[in-house]
Amino acid sequence: MAKVEIAPLRGWDDFYPGSDRFGKPDTRDLAKWNNRVVSNLLYYQTNYLVVAILVFLVVGFLNPVSMFTGAVVVASVFIGSVWAGENKAIIKKFKKENPSLFVFLVMVVSYFLMSLFGGVMVFLLGIKLPLLLIFAHASLRLRNIKNKLENKMESAGLKKSPMGIILEALGQQEENFNKIQDFLESKLKE
Repeated sequence: MAKVEIAPLRGWDDFYPGSDRFGKPDTRDLAKWNNRVVSNLLYYQTNYLVVAILVFLVVGFLNPVSMFTGAVVVASVFIGSVWAGENKAIIKKFKKENPSLFVFLVMVVSYFLMSLFGGVMVFLLGIKLPLLLIFAHASLRLRNIKNKLENKMESAGLKKSPMGIILEALGQQEENFNKIQDFLESKLKE
């Protein structure tokens, strides 16, 4: 088992180099789009963390009590969903068969609970806005060779990162690992 490593902060010219390294995802091929998003989440995870913290701090500065409440609710729902996904067979099966729907449901439950406590707009701005920005970048940013190599190392278990652990907990890594494992097995047979 590899030790957990923090990914380096990617330079601005790599993170946002211009329109030539961005492209519209193929919405007809959801597996390819998902692979691009997961790959970019792994490669740019430190940059995404910085973006999320900056947005979180700006919104939190404007309304700290609602932001704290939102953070507690989202963290509780996330921890509860991961625990249930590991310890309850029916949820574990659902998460394995529908990983994207599982993530969506975690977000919907978070939103519902926040609406009960009030402060939905602060929640949307402070927590969902960074997620939306990150998802937009990860969907539109084309991968490069270094990105693909880092993703392969993470999926093969040669490297472990915080984003890799989160994606694995949400069921987003299993497909990539199985594809790589099948690829490696086919190469070994040749």
